[in-house]
Amino acid sequence: MTFREMNLRVFRGESLPHVFFQPRIEPWYAWHKQFGKLPPRYRDMSLLELFDDLKVSMRYVHYYTGMPDPVVRQFSPEVKVRHHWGEEEGYVAYETPYGALVERYVRTVDGPWRTVQFAVKTVDDLRALRWLYRHTTYTFSRENFQQGSDFMGERGEPQFWVPKSPYQALAQIWMRLEDLIYALADNPREVEETMRAIDDSYDALYEQIIASGMVHIVNFGENIHDSLLSPRYFERYLIPFWEKRSGQLRRAGIFTHVHIDGYFRSLLLYLKDLPFDGLEALTPLPQGDVTPEEIKEHIGDKVLLDGIPAILFLPPFTCEQVMDMVENLVKLFHPRLVLGISDELPEGGGEEPMERVRMIAEWCLHH
Repeated sequence: MTFREMNLRVFRGESLPHVFFQPRIEPWYAWHKQFGKLPPRYRDMSLLELFDDLKVSMRYVHYYTGMPDPVVRQFSPEVKVRHHWGEEEGYVAYETPYGALVERYVRTVDGPWRTVQFAVKTVDDLRALRWLYRHTTYTFSRENFQQGSDFMGERGEPQFWVPKSPYQALAQIWMRLEDLIYALADNPREVEETMRAIDDSYDALYEQIIASGMVHIVNFGENIHDSLLSPRYFERYLIPFWEKRSGQLRRAGIFTHVHIDGYFRSLLLYLKDLPFDGLEALTPLPQGDVTPEEIKEHIGDKVLLDGIPAILFLPPFTCEQVMDMVENLVKLFHPRLVLGISDELPEGGGEEPMERVRMIAEWCLHH
């Protein structure tokens, strides 16, 4: 049985030959390759060869793989975009009839760009953002997905994530969280109208994913952390969006899961009723704020994806502590479990974290 077959069997509730292990190791590989620090054992391996050498499964087609994103954002001809990237600083400016929306970035020591100024700060900026989204379309590229699927082969069911819910898009992409919370208090209609414009821009995407007949599992890459929102906002803005969009996919026979990678104790009571088949990256103690037993108590029959806290792959935590966590997670959740790292192997950890991945993989193949 291939990893791709096993991946779907987990979501279908079917039997498995052994524990299914799908760690996200791509960032570790990319970081060590970029800085010339791949350990000798892995120095001549491609990313796919590393997955095969470890005998572990792969999840995403475009995450540090070099493959194109199946979700494509397109602007209408009216949208003019200016950008500049220097050695250390850069910006992107979207020209609108209500003024320019300008994002500013600085380069981190590891190379990626970090946002230092969000585009939306005022009510006028919200009007500009609505105009931008009304001239934006998200579509599903069958060609990009097929390219990524061919790249992954039988290493796992090829997956990708859809754009963030309108609330999370505002909270994480377009606004400082503080500015969003004040805007919701002072100008809720403006914010909610903007959320509707964001949601409307996704219509074609969901229709095309369903019509393609190619996709079996979709992730909602929300990066939920309960410090980003109150339970009241969670009920008002996120759950209705998820019911609408995840509902579309599930009615078409497509499995869905949502990425919750921060603290979530305040959201525990909602988990079992969320409109998803699985919950990704839920992180227990000692990194998160709940125990594995509390997760089990509150997720019902949903699939748990990941579960091993990332910090257990680093000192001062020991191999014994990692394996204690693994065995407990398997005892609690198997076979409704895609065992993995919550949410990825630490990038700059050297060889030891990868050897712990190998240790877990060997255990999983025999249990």
